[in-house]
Amino acid sequence: MKSSTRAGTDPDAVVIGAGPNGLVAANGLADAGWDVVLVEQADVVGGAVRSAEVLEPGFVTDLFSAFYPLAAASPVIRELDLEQHGLTWRRAPDVVAHAFPDGRGAVIRGTAEETAAGFDSVAPGDGDAWLRLCAGWQRMRDPLLDALFTPFPPLRPGMQLARRLRTAGLLDLARLGTLSARRFVTEEFRGEGARVLVTGNAMHSDLPPDGAGSALFGWLLVMLGQDVGFPVPEGGAGRLAAALRHRAESLGVEVRCRVAAERVGIEGGRAATVHLSDGTVLRPRHAVLADVSAPDLYGRLVEPQHLPRRLLEDLTRFDWDDSTIKLNWTLDGPVPWVAPEARCAGTVHVGTDHDGLVDVAADLSTGRLPRTPFALFGQMATADPTRAPQGTETAWAYTHVPRRFALDASAVEEVARRVEAAVEEAAPGFRSLRRERLVQTPAALAASDPNLSLGAVNGGTAALHQQLVLRPTRGLGRPETPVPGLYLASASAHPGGGVHGACGWNAALSALRASGPLGPLRRRLLRTAWARVLPS
Repeated sequence: MKSSTRAGTDPDAVVIGAGPNGLVAANGLADAGWDVVLVEQADVVGGAVRSAEVLEPGFVTDLFSAFYPLAAASPVIRELDLEQHGLTWRRAPDVVAHAFPDGRGAVIRGTAEETAAGFDSVAPGDGDAWLRLCAGWQRMRDPLLDALFTPFPPLRPGMQLARRLRTAGLLDLARLGTLSARRFVTEEFRGEGARVLVTGNAMHSDLPPDGAGSALFGWLLVMLGQDVGFPVPEGGAGRLAAALRHRAESLGVEVRCRVAAERVGIEGGRAATVHLSDGTVLRPRHAVLADVSAPDLYGRLVEPQHLPRRLLEDLTRFDWDDSTIKLNWTLDGPVPWVAPEARCAGTVHVGTDHDGLVDVAADLSTGRLPRTPFALFGQMATADPTRAPQGTETAWAYTHVPRRFALDASAVEEVARRVEAAVEEAAPGFRSLRRERLVQTPAALAASDPNLSLGAVNGGTAALHQQLVLRPTRGLGRPETPVPGLYLASASAHPGGGVHGACGWNAALSALRASGPLGPLRRRLLRTAWARVLPS
């Protein structure tokens, strides 16, 4: 249904922040016929989903995120049919590889059978173990993804999952959710190749390989990789954001860039106004959805007297994920990996072996600069040839550092040097191919997208102490906040970081339900629940 946003300042909803979650939220509300104003302080939409020719003409650099297995698998993104709005997914011949310092390699290929054959050639039996995992994934795939990307608690998909897995399968899944990646791969595989790919993917989050819950993250990403690949938008990450904007505007959403939300006004105990940097005051009739971090929402946009004291106290313990340093290059040719497994993969893990991943995590958790960094490396023209002139490559790598080093220029430069050295070790001659380089420091990432506090890319730690009803602080695990009419729609909300749109979609769905026939009952129940969770 096409909406027609009213001229003036009284839309049905205001969405603050045009990152992927804000864009998805605006689409969801507009699909229901709501008039929506979407405000974004940057010049363009996208948040951490943007790209540009920042190094050289003809070379497209993804400025933040780059590969999108969660987006490709997300039922939320899939139902938006973005292919009708200019999005085309591209995939590298191979999905994700690990390049060991000694020249060995391991890779997830395009089919489970090819991947299994590679694992089996190194460690007989690992191929069968991989195929068993893939078969189990296919059995639970749809209800599990629905459960992950549904407002908590996910009753309907949870029941579907229970019917498919039955008691024994549910217990296995629950155990997986508490296992460390290191323990999980030791139980499942004999060879280092399969082990390092699962554990390396677990470290796409901020969880250490021996930390509870890291197995679930690693398993989920490698299963998605085998299922949908690690796809990229043709022409650059910004094309995904552009498709979301085009769809929203086709439904009547008014997108206002270069204007910041400065305050959410509370009147009569509910979110009533949004004050913008250009002096405009918007008066949404139903809801304000904030695609901003939890500390920004509760520490800046809403005045403290409108919030429960316990929430403000809990917010002082909000736990950010580690800071990120991102390096970007244009190259004269393909990366000369020693390991053939890395040459056709869109994403490559470099820097260390399986045991070394534990050392990296230990350095991060104890506040030391990793002596041997673990880096994710993207070969963008390998995945999408439109990103660079024929015969050349545009590449990036990112790694993590403790937050205390985020503003230390000498430490950032030393880590960048170590990352380049690790790539050079795995691909001798890499430095000689380098044309131009850009280092995005944690401070630069945060300056470009305020949601990325000191380069934290996941909206807060993925550790168990800040998940479900504890995300972003103790609460209901839902996008509703203690302020009626105000919803948290960013990665600080359940289910957390990753470009899957679920945080924005959940907020939109909750806002729509609050304005439906059962809205008064839902609001009374929420008031009671918040009073129990955050007592005076």
